[in-house]
Amino acid sequence: MSEQPAPLVDPTVPPSGTGCAECDATGGWWLKLRRCAACGHVGCCDSSPGQHATAHWQATGHRYMRSFEPGESWWWDYAAESYAEGPELAPPAHRPVEQDSPGPAGRVPENWHQLLH
Repeated sequence: MSEQPAPLVDPTVPPSGTGCAECDATGGWWLKLRRCAACGHVGCCDSSPGQHATAHWQATGHRYMRSFEPGESWWWDYAAESYAEGPELAPPAHRPVEQDSPGPAGRVPENWHQLLH
């Protein structure tokens, strides 16, 4: 029996956390957060030093992500390099509003503007 491919979008999967998983693991920081629509992985945007959301797509092939920022509900399709539409995802829909951007507080260097991509 062949293995079934992973779903492109799984609206039942919650986000992996409140910040970029890789940045949190290494003590890094981010500008904005993105959430994988297939597995819930939260990674940092392409302007962030780590660019972990794109790295997640490259490593997994999970092509759809949604902004994980308060007040934003847009989707991105990495494969098509364009905006996309998708269903509501399992809550929470964004990082905590009290969490700074860039963030997290205490890990963002003073010269953060100079370190963006």
